[in-house]
Amino acid sequence: MPELQRLRADHADAVLAFEVTNRAYFAASISDRGDEYYDNFAERHDALLADQQAGRDAYYVLVNEDGSVAGRFNLYFTDGTSANLGYRVAETSAGRGLATMAVRQLCDLAAGQHGRRRIMAATSNENIASQRVLAKAGFTLIGPAAPSDLGGKSGHWYGRDLTVG
Repeated sequence: MPELQRLRADHADAVLAFEVTNRAYFAASISDRGDEYYDNFAERHDALLADQQAGRDAYYVLVNEDGSVAGRFNLYFTDGTSANLGYRVAETSAGRGLATMAVRQLCDLAAGQHGRRRIMAATSNENIASQRVLAKAGFTLIGPAAPSDLGGKSGHWYGRDLTVG
């Protein structure tokens, strides 16, 4: 069973392999990251680790037993009590309940380790799988998301209140 782990420097190669392998799959439902992302991956990975170390955001990877990455789950801290959630799961891991499991775990971590009371996530209208994950993880529909929130696509915001332990 894959394990949700806090992003570390030694995850870099596996994360890049995950992104490259799944690029076309992701682009079918979310905006493509563009060539610059892949060309400058090492610098971007280091920047994420620096943001995480400074407490600005928190990044997690869902790691398979063989060390490969099955998914990425990011918390972007919007204020002292809220966070926006972003995630993507490998094509080979889709439809197995792993995203729902990881989002639920991330909600627990957001409350317990990061002191968040609310998580929001935006998803495009076309991304039915993500909408299902959010619903199964206890999120409720809040309202429309601006195209600028979704890389130019139309969609909705979902939210979940958390219990801080």
